[in-house]
Amino acid sequence: MARKKRKEADPPPSGTWLATYGDMITLMMCFFVILFNPDEAPSQATLNALSAAMQQGGIGSMAGGLTLSAGRNADLGNTIMSLPSMERGRVMGTALRRATSVFSPEIRSNKIKITQDERGLVITLAADAFFNPASARINIEATRDTLLRLGTYLSSPELADRRERDGSERKFKFRIEGHTDDIDVDPTGPWEDNWQLSVERSRSILRYLAALGIDERRFQIAGFADTMPVSSNDTPEGRRNNRRVDVIIVNDGHL
Repeated sequence: MARKKRKEADPPPSGTWLATYGDMITLMMCFFVILFNPDEAPSQATLNALSAAMQQGGIGSMAGGLTLSAGRNADLGNTIMSLPSMERGRVMGTALRRATSVFSPEIRSNKIKITQDERGLVITLAADAFFNPASARINIEATRDTLLRLGTYLSSPELADRRERDGSERKFKFRIEGHTDDIDVDPTGPWEDNWQLSVERSRSILRYLAALGIDERRFQIAGFADTMPVSSNDTPEGRRNNRRVDVIIVNDGHL
């Protein structure tokens, strides 16, 4: 009786494909990062370089589109990028970077914070740095330079005017919101409550900016007392964070 031939074991799977797969994922990530940039479209030279990198990485061997040149849907992309929301997004992105640069000394010293939320671009002034305790009078001696730069920033060309698709011009709107902590005001002081204090601090910032030549009709003011905290009022640091005035470059939906 013939002996059965022993079946040879299958060789282990090769892992060489992982290098190609990793290269492809990296290149695709770079591709989508370029597309995501809302400020400017990538240049043709950049697209050509990315296409060449894909060819070298083996992606070009796959069937399908092998170039990144403009196709017949280019007009659709141009239409989308020209929509008012896209244009405003580019302007707000530029405004955010410029604000971060203009107020970098105050950001480092925690006198100003720059954020962006559903309301728009928010420039938060630490109330303890701009006002004396329980006061709505601006501490001009300590904050004059900062407020002058704020006025210059809000008057900058990219925020002063923007042209709509119908050819009309429209100015950005600003809103000034005052906020306090949850400690009640001194009953013997000038304020009835935190509502009045928060509104008066907003008015003080508005009056100063209007005195610098900014049209006050572009502003709204509001006072929220302690109803919109950003930190817990259980600690001195949290209460300090909540005492603030927000100067907001307003999104259209929050006018």
